[in-house]
This record gives sequence, structure tokens and C-alpha cells, in this order.
Amino acid sequence: MKTQLLIDGTWRDGADGDQISVLNPATGDEVASIAAGTPADAVAACDAAAAAQRGWAATAPRVRAEVLRNCFQILIDHTDELAELITLEHGKPLADAKGEIAYAAEFFRWNSEEAVRIRGSISTAPGGANKIIVRHPPVGVVVIVTPWNFPAAMITRKLAPALAAGNAVVIKPPREAPLTALRIGELLEQAGVPTGLVNLVPTKDSGAWFGAAVDHKATRMVSFTGSTEVGRVLLARAAQRVLKVCMELGGNAPFIVFDDADVEAAVEGALVAKMRHSAETCTAANRFFAQAGVADEFTEKLATAMGAMKVGSGMEPGVQCGPMINAGAVDSIDGLVKAAVGAGATTALGGGPVSGPGFFYEPTVLGNVSPQSPITEAEIFGPVAPVIPFTDTDLMISQANNTEMGLAAYVYTQNIGLGLSVSERLESGMVGLNRGAMSDPAAPFGGMKQSGLGREGASEGIYEFCETQYIAASW
Repeated sequence: MKTQLLIDGTWRDGADGDQISVLNPATGDEVASIAAGTPADAVAACDAAAAAQRGWAATAPRVRAEVLRNCFQILIDHTDELAELITLEHGKPLADAKGEIAYAAEFFRWNSEEAVRIRGSISTAPGGANKIIVRHPPVGVVVIVTPWNFPAAMITRKLAPALAAGNAVVIKPPREAPLTALRIGELLEQAGVPTGLVNLVPTKDSGAWFGAAVDHKATRMVSFTGSTEVGRVLLARAAQRVLKVCMELGGNAPFIVFDDADVEAAVEGALVAKMRHSAETCTAANRFFAQAGVADEFTEKLATAMGAMKVGSGMEPGVQCGPMINAGAVDSIDGLVKAAVGAGATTALGGGPVSGPGFFYEPTVLGNVSPQSPITEAEIFGPVAPVIPFTDTDLMISQANNTEMGLAAYVYTQNIGLGLSVSERLESGMVGLNRGAMSDPAAPFGGMKQSGLGREGASEGIYEFCETQYIAASW
């Protein structure tokens, strides 16, 4: 596979010849060395994107749709290969990696259908003097910055609607997991994506790279997925040129279990919401609120279920929880757990790192956690489930909302009226009601408060990559 930068249809080394070492988090060993891009490379990529975008925007929507449909099919055809790459550089279990490829590919199929449905409008001005024509042209060149936890899906979720709307892109893949992105770029060339539309420039110096890309005169939009802390910095930088932004940032999802819930179903949903993709997801359940009548039962059964999960290299058969991305992640998780236990939480399962090689942490369940514990305020990004008993529903909802994050939430109850009522009161962009999974290319993905701006997926997603133009016409 390619290990260079993709700029204007050419695979080439970075301007200074530097390299990025890619590690396997299950072993700590280097698996590849790839080219590292410079700010000059980012500028070259923006130049190429600007030159290619004009012709692509003038291409018939149906033609763009067929290219995207080809992209969907080529990813599906290479599912096994791409999944193995994800597991190699990220560590998630192979079954989860295959699921990610199916999800990633679906954004191309969905947006191939949306490409021909970008709608405008025509109406008569109230005064009758003219017609009001509204259309939605592409924004132009989009700078895309993606995280390591979904090396394929976080690219396609942005790239597919951007291309469908008629834009060109410059992508900075994650330094920790760039191999999947480079292979996808190679496959998209084979699928017929025109030269220069998709440019891939990994880098070691994200700040300088980003500054060069957003200062390019052709850049009109930034689409970013990552931490809220980094998102704030990128927002401020993009604001200097008043660029359009779409940002999917951090989460601190509450998972609420009421006394009348089917506890077995709640535990099953909790395993999905917490442990899928080795618990390294922004939508992962982060705080478990269990009503007093089921708190002990839920904690015990969740501990039993998580304790039965096989931990190991994602390549091993039957593994359900792979390594964390690096040693720093393990240290961060362990610090949160130790602080919670020190503040009075009980350990129902796990509670510590797994000795190497690799960067593993035990599936962990903590009981009787205080709503004020630091572990409830941080995005854990690891296989740790802190359970907070509650008796007062109004107070619990207040505690669930007591965060600057508002991406995802989960509610389990057999009373659908209660479930919908509570869901409506949660300050969250997405709610799973009696479901532990919610992501779908046909649904609007995004958060409230500091969890982001804009939506990805659904019919809304493609319009994020469009402008709105009004023409006053007389005839």
C-alpha cells in the first residue's frame, strides 16, 4: 500500500522528507513509516483541490452520484483488507473494524442518493416585484481533520457529502492511525474520483499544517472531529478567515436505567454503548445513572457481562476489547479510576491496567459513584463504567445535564411516555431510547453545547457543505 502523501493525484514524499512512525497498540511495535507533510505540502494540496473543484462542481449531479456509488462498492469489496489495517494501527477487535468499514462505506451510498436531491426554491416576493430564487452551490475547498478512533468512518462521513455537493477536500488523517486513510485514498482513485479532488497529507506538526491550510485563499470550510479542547483552538483559528465550520467534538454521555427497565436489555445495551470499539468512541456511555431499585442488580449484571469479555489483540479470535491507543491513554484512564475509588466508589470489576506488551486496561465497573466525582466530568475514552444510584428523577436529569458536553444520551425504561419525556429534557443532540446504538448515515449526527456545531449524515449533512445563494429576478 501507499505510504506517501497524495497531492493532485500524485503519491510523493513530504517537502522535508520527514517520516511518521505508526505503532501497533497491541504490541507497541512499529508497523509502518509514512511520509510526514509540511505546511508547504498543505498549501500544495489546497492548490490542487482548488483547481479540481471547479470542474467537479460543474459535473452533473447524477455523474457525481455514480462516482460515489463506485466508492461505496470498492470499500465493501475491500472490507477484510481495510478492517485488518484498522485493527493493526488502532487495535479495535476485527469484528468491530469490519463493522466500521460497512458504516464508512454507507456514507458513500447514502450521499450518492443525496447528490441528486440538493433542492433550491423559487417563489414570488410578497410585494410582487420580483421572483426569489434560492440555490445551494458547493462551498469550494474543504479542510478535513479526523481522529484516530474511527480511521475510516470519520473520513467518509465528511468526505462523501463534501464530494456529493461538488467540493474538493484536503484531509489531515490522524498521526496515530493514518494507514487506513491512505489506503482509502488509493481505492477512491480506482473508483473514479477525479484527480486532485481528494488530497491526503498526514503531518507531525498539526498546528502549522492547519494554519497553512486555513489561510489558503481557496479554503472556505473546516470539518473537524476530535476533542472539544482542540476544537476550540481550531474554531478560533478558522474564525480569523470567517470560514464555515462543522465540528463533532467530545461527549460525556449519561446512560439512565429506571426501576421498570428490562435490566437484561439494559445491560446488553450498555455493552454496546460502552464497550463497542474498545470503548474509544465519542458517543460511549460515560456515566451510568441507575435508579435505586435496580442499581445493585444492574451493577452486578453489568460487571458479570463486562468481566466475560475477552481482552487482547484485535486480531485474536473472540476478542471483544482491544488495546487503548497508547500508554498515555492507559495512564489517564487509571488516574480517573483511582480518584473515584479514593473518593468512595466501590470496585465491582477490574480497576487497573493490564501488564504489557501493548496498552491494555481491564474492563472496569465502579459502584456507588458520586455524581460529583471527577470521573463523571471527564470523557473516559476507555472500558470503565461508573454507576451512580439515584432516587430523584428531576435531580438525576439535572446531574445528567450538568456538563458542557451534549452529544449522546441513553435511556432505558418500559414506560415509553417516561422515556420520551426524559429524552426531551436531556440536553443532548442524540438519544438512544432502549437502544445502545444510534449512529446511522440516514440520521443527523451531532451534539449540543460544546459537543459540536452542525450535523453529519441525514439530509441535513450534505447542506453543511453547501452555501445558500439568493437571486432576485424579474422577467
